[in-house]
Amino acid sequence: MSVVKKIQILLEMIQFKLTVFALPFALTGAFLASRGFPEITTLAWVILAMVGARTCAMGFNRIIDRRFDKDNPRTASRALPAGEVSLVEAWSMVAGAGGIFFFACYNLNELTFFLSPFALGLTLFYSVTKRFTSLCHLVLGFALAFSPLGGWIAVNNSVSGYPFVLSLGVVFWVAGFDTIYGCLDAEFDKKRGLYSLPSRLGKKNAFRLAGFFHVLAFVLFTATGWTQGLNIFYYIGIVLTSAALFYQHMLVRPEDLSRIHASFFSMNGFISVTLFVATWISLATL
Repeated sequence: MSVVKKIQILLEMIQFKLTVFALPFALTGAFLASRGFPEITTLAWVILAMVGARTCAMGFNRIIDRRFDKDNPRTASRALPAGEVSLVEAWSMVAGAGGIFFFACYNLNELTFFLSPFALGLTLFYSVTKRFTSLCHLVLGFALAFSPLGGWIAVNNSVSGYPFVLSLGVVFWVAGFDTIYGCLDAEFDKKRGLYSLPSRLGKKNAFRLAGFFHVLAFVLFTATGWTQGLNIFYYIGIVLTSAALFYQHMLVRPEDLSRIHASFFSMNGFISVTLFVATWISLATL
């Protein structure tokens, strides 16, 4: 197998394209801290750090879940259980991506580098939480909530003035869509003794809770605009993202998960990118 083909398989294994979920929030934090466009070098290091962190975390997740993935019909074709990628190759990717993350944080500032082990550690910790708590979806939310905070610290070398409502919004946005996505494996998780809200509460109750999480996210994202003094362009973005959240819940129902991938990939990517662009335009027009 060629090197290019192997890299393609590794990137597909970790769903590299889904970096779009977290990266726009890191950029949002950086733009808010700069009150506009940050320095290009800072922006480049932030992007590199985010790519490294997510690649490391997703690779780690695939490694430690490989036995469950092999037994789950939905995930048995993934690269590791299917034998397309070896453990050595997967661990090499994880180590390399982790090194890139720490190197990027080192080149930003002292506080970013100091906090980097905690941020990456929480992201890696998420991968084991399904073994002992149904709140794993919230843990993932808290892990991704470091994205905008990290972008802010990368610019300011301080948490002073940071709108923590933004990170809380990310927590509940992520917890909501991850709860919905977890419905795909509700029966398998229950059978194998794994913890998730759908396997413990049932799909219908899990959907209701996901809806509540998304309402909280909408309120907190709106509060971010108020605390940061953003203008109408930001709130247009809020209206668009709230419509996307509503459509996400209309598109997928507990009794019909057939369109969940359209909901998970398209709508959530749209939400994160839209909020970032709305923030950028708002700051540029203040």
